[in-house]
Amino acid sequence: MKYLDEYRDAELARSVAEGIGRLVTRPWTLMEICGGQTHSILRHGLDRMLPEGVRLLHGPGCPVCVTPAAILDLAVELALRHEVVLCSFGDMLRVPGRVGDLLSARAAGAEVVTVYSPLDAVTIAARRPDRQVVFLAVGFETTAPANAMAVLQAERLGLDNFSLLCSQVLVPPAMATILEAADNQVQGFLAAGHVCTITGEAEYHDLARRYRVPIVITGFEPVDILQGCLMCLRQLEEGRHQLENQYARSVRREGNALAREAMARVFRVIDRDWRGIGRIPRSGLGLREDYLRFDAERRFEISVATDEDEGPCIAGRLLRGLGLPTDCDAFGRDCRPEHPLGAPMVSSEGACAAYLRYRGGEES
Repeated sequence: MKYLDEYRDAELARSVAEGIGRLVTRPWTLMEICGGQTHSILRHGLDRMLPEGVRLLHGPGCPVCVTPAAILDLAVELALRHEVVLCSFGDMLRVPGRVGDLLSARAAGAEVVTVYSPLDAVTIAARRPDRQVVFLAVGFETTAPANAMAVLQAERLGLDNFSLLCSQVLVPPAMATILEAADNQVQGFLAAGHVCTITGEAEYHDLARRYRVPIVITGFEPVDILQGCLMCLRQLEEGRHQLENQYARSVRREGNALAREAMARVFRVIDRDWRGIGRIPRSGLGLREDYLRFDAERRFEISVATDEDEGPCIAGRLLRGLGLPTDCDAFGRDCRPEHPLGAPMVSSEGACAAYLRYRGGEES
């Protein structure tokens, strides 16, 4: 809470928190599905402004954290053995696979290039027709439209040296998997506002009805998150289970039609593996038949066993809402940003990185 005074609407945030205190009559457990929300919660101490007994768990909302180690292994193999130009966002370079990470591959001589958009990788492919260029395409529905546009741009330019190593995942199936688990603790969700900006509301209405759980599409500022908590807790106190949209200033019911059209043109829904969780049916995107020539796994005929061994990292439990970073014996000691044992300590959206940055090693 020490950082809340830096926030321009600090008094409004405190007022919303006081409203939550007057509303709540029993313990409840909520989960946010966005790493950006997690960092805002920890930075501003929002979880400590909630009444005793109201818990916030941190779900699988970090795209870096849910990317399987096998995908990182494939990226390293492409960069080192196949000598491709491997393009990636910077936050993926230090994520450990089982055979190393991309930063180590670069140190060993591989050409690993940090880009800020998948279209940057297309530009590199156009300028270097003598080299194969692969873009590591990870993330949720927010990154899928740009990755689809990169494929369409490569097709338009007639490039035969550009491909995607794809690990696109979808949020609603992961939420369903958490709710269906025998050890589920989540009673209400704060849904990721930026994802719903792309997808709209439809799938979340279905989730709320099917599992009888309140879901509130929520923004990222402290007031957004506290209002999302208030709306979700009011439903729980009243025995309701609906979708509500706190982030109406950005999220339309139908989402972004152009972005959804690009995704549907290039990708199809497939089963995907999630790091620490396992395979979730119909939880990912893969290239459609017409665009398989842009699939790096197919082009280079590579594959890696999908069994995941997290070692001492408890990322799987964290992503399923079954614990907090401070429950890990390695947190802040053997596992730190300069020597991460798992993805949640590497990513700028990872829960472990947030706890270490904003809480140090203190117990929560």
